[in-house]
Amino acid sequence: MKNIKIKSVIVLAFVLVLNPGCKKILEEEPRSIYTPEFFKTEKGVLGGVSSMYGHLRLIYGQPYFYNTLETGTDEYTYGQSADGNFRDMDYSGVGNLTAASSRSDALWGTAFSNINTANGIIENAAAVGTIPASLIAETRFFRAFDYFLLVQTFGGVPLDLGAGELKFNTSAARTSVRNTVPEVYTKAIFPDLLQAVADLPEVGRVTGGATKTLARLYLAKAYLTYGWWLQNPNNIPTYPAAPRTDPDGKTAEWYFQAAYDVATTAIDNPGPFGLVNTFYELHLGGNDRNKEMLLYADHTQESEFYNGACLNCFDGEAGNGRNSAVWMVTWNYTAIRSASNPDGTGTAVSSIQRDAVQPLGRPWVRMSPTIGVFTNTFAEKTLDSRYDGTFTTVYRGNWPKAGVPNAVLYNANDLPVTPNQPLLSFLEDESQTANIVYPSGANFPGKAYNNVGAGVLPGRADFVINPRGISRMVFPNLWKMGVYRTDNGTGLGQPNATSTRPFKIAKFSELYFIAAEAAVKGATPVAGKTARELINVIRARAGKWSFSNKNNTAFVADNSAAMVAATPANIDINYILAERSREYFGEGLRWFDLVRTQKWNELAGTYEICGANYGDHTPQLITRTIQPFHYLRPIPQAQIDGMQMSEQEKAAYQNPNYQ
Repeated sequence: MKNIKIKSVIVLAFVLVLNPGCKKILEEEPRSIYTPEFFKTEKGVLGGVSSMYGHLRLIYGQPYFYNTLETGTDEYTYGQSADGNFRDMDYSGVGNLTAASSRSDALWGTAFSNINTANGIIENAAAVGTIPASLIAETRFFRAFDYFLLVQTFGGVPLDLGAGELKFNTSAARTSVRNTVPEVYTKAIFPDLLQAVADLPEVGRVTGGATKTLARLYLAKAYLTYGWWLQNPNNIPTYPAAPRTDPDGKTAEWYFQAAYDVATTAIDNPGPFGLVNTFYELHLGGNDRNKEMLLYADHTQESEFYNGACLNCFDGEAGNGRNSAVWMVTWNYTAIRSASNPDGTGTAVSSIQRDAVQPLGRPWVRMSPTIGVFTNTFAEKTLDSRYDGTFTTVYRGNWPKAGVPNAVLYNANDLPVTPNQPLLSFLEDESQTANIVYPSGANFPGKAYNNVGAGVLPGRADFVINPRGISRMVFPNLWKMGVYRTDNGTGLGQPNATSTRPFKIAKFSELYFIAAEAAVKGATPVAGKTARELINVIRARAGKWSFSNKNNTAFVADNSAAMVAATPANIDINYILAERSREYFGEGLRWFDLVRTQKWNELAGTYEICGANYGDHTPQLITRTIQPFHYLRPIPQAQIDGMQMSEQEKAAYQNPNYQ
């Protein structure tokens, strides 16, 4: 496995039984490890618990793992600059996902390392005598959290890391046996989360720390997911092979009801948590640690040490806890040019510079949203604030920040533009498409401006692209996850450093979705909390505006009543999934949502996107080949190779069709 360094927390490294390569960490980072005996001290337990939070950064914000959660869904496909890491995930014939190429390896190694740390804490904390139950409960939460990620991704996984089920292992083991999905849920996930709910406080021990509400969220989500697994509506295979029955004799319906009950209990007993007033405020840079956030992988601009990555550098994207996921979904807006002469000729000026601000950031063009995101998912853009609060759709001139002296430049239709005016806009609908004139390539003949193949509309100084003209090359950025810095001064700041914003993992709002989905699946609701009523709490919030990103100005409106009235009287799973996409677009939840509900092929089996060249605005219908075995990711090849087992045993360990 790759070397792992966590600078922002006390690090616990150990020999991971499932991947002997981890022993290199002991050899290479001796100052960053603790021996097993250290767990038997209060300081050792506290250090281990701190590492629970640190390990989140090795999963969330990691760009290649982020790609596994989004590329290949109805939210994202691969972008123009995608390499095999991204093309493999699209299932559209441009790559081939194998055990060697799968980037779910980022989860496997990190999660099992943390699970063994958790085993050590839980096993030894009681003997210390000074460790409160609430602190042990934090560890139980994270052990369940990791197992929940693993079982959704790979199917059944080992509970025995070499020393016995859920026991702390201190020596390398080169054999492994996978438990079944029901065993992982009923022996590990549910017991740990139930204990965490019982012992965790309502208010976190530290800012962003585990709480009773967080544990209830994950318990409800695990119940819901397991209920779907038991029901298995589309006959998706599981592995290791196991009957779709619960060891305790409970039915899928029991778990759906339990998911509903736990989620609504959390809604009724929120502690310090709740919904932020508007969707815009929820995602505004600088407001990340708000009352809606239950869990995040933390980063900070205040300290390079605690950020876990450089603050002022041209950083790399991969590994070691960097938060570079948003780079992957950012197109190269810096290619836009404006002319220096009034007739559109002269020097071509880079009028939108790479800038460390939320609408812009560092472009990598590895992933692009599909056209359906804009024509279907976010079809409503006037009443619903979530489209405006999710994407950067208007790109404004910032050339003075780079020292370019021109007071005026010339843009579409040879019209003058000044700093902060729109230079390129993505249109909200197709009503003006017939009037758009696009160049055949990147530029209009004889003109120094454009350079990205955007079109012109009469009388407009900004170039335009219609929704069905969105391509693998040019597409709206993910504003909600964009860069936030306060040290830019009057310049461009540090757009080449990885993001110093926390990566959002879990929100209070998801409790409403979990309860609503459980109700649709047959749970009996209480008064005032039917599926429609629960979803309408979220939709009502979505109707409230406090700012317009498109117009870059304060905008106060309350469309809650209209949003609620537009909700269908009877909602189904597809409607809930559409609402989840509007609420959590690009946040790394989509693949799990489609796999849980077994709707992946139905909702993402085809998509539309224009090509990978500037000036290509002709949508192509792409078909994906999503087979039932794809609902599980392959066990990483490095894991298979590291085990001392026969080739037949190794083949049996791997998920089917990935051998």
